[in-house]
Amino acid sequence: MVTAFHHPGTAAPLGNHPMPIGKFARVAEALESMPGVRLAQPAALTPAQLALVHTADYIEAVRSGEPRALAESQKFPWSPELFGSVCLTGGGCLCAAREALETGVGAALVSGFHHAFADHGEGFCTFNGLIVALDVLFGERRITRGAVLDLDLHYGNGTASLAESRPHVRAVSVYGSDYHENCAYRDVTVLRHRDGGNHCSFALPAGCDRRLLEGVLERAFEALLADGKPDLLLYQAGADPYYEDPYSPLALTLEDLRVRDARVFEFARREGIPVAWVLAGGYTRDVRKVVEVHLNTFRAWTEGGGA
Repeated sequence: MVTAFHHPGTAAPLGNHPMPIGKFARVAEALESMPGVRLAQPAALTPAQLALVHTADYIEAVRSGEPRALAESQKFPWSPELFGSVCLTGGGCLCAAREALETGVGAALVSGFHHAFADHGEGFCTFNGLIVALDVLFGERRITRGAVLDLDLHYGNGTASLAESRPHVRAVSVYGSDYHENCAYRDVTVLRHRDGGNHCSFALPAGCDRRLLEGVLERAFEALLADGKPDLLLYQAGADPYYEDPYSPLALTLEDLRVRDARVFEFARREGIPVAWVLAGGYTRDVRKVVEVHLNTFRAWTEGGGA
């Protein structure tokens, strides 16, 4: 049985925005009848937990809306509801991580916000819930080393930046579109960022299919174990690598992404690593297809023997 954390308060009012914030409620509704899954509500991150990763000025800007440029640096329109929603988003990630340490698996119907830096947001990402979760659990001595496997379409630049100063974090990003200074680079040959001692990445060329992706995943799994087996794996399961996504140059179908998820879970089971996942990205015009990618992640777990 996997516990999936969801709270309707994560859906801040975004207006006419590319981010289909309502997808999480649709996933939750479908999960209510899926065998092997139960829903629970997360607690919000506290200001002290946010402060482990983010600067006081940035936290206050998102809370108050001033200065507005900083409050909206993640490209979300600021509203009084925004701060509470993103604290619940990060709280979902932390609750899923705690659940994984207790039971071996957890999930949250939120994004990990992998573009968020210490002092600003980028790319629809406000507070980096992935790194906050690992910092909280490290501080509580629940883990000595945690890993992030990021399979969103876009390179997890915020996570890489934050991992740089955290020896207890290992971050691996497999991406088909680079991301730098709040801009996406669809052609991965145009820009190449610098990997570091505890964060590395693998670029997927345009037209990448399942066969090529599976080969890259094996290299990513090796990289996750480069410093020894982590105590916890946080998996950013992106829906935007899907071939119909307007941002995606890849050739990956719904079935290809389900197989991707199954490979990740097979790796975690094989190595005996507790795994928690979040649901990132996904901008296909037909939101039903985004929801299906996310539901397939749950099916990949339960059908692989996780129920």
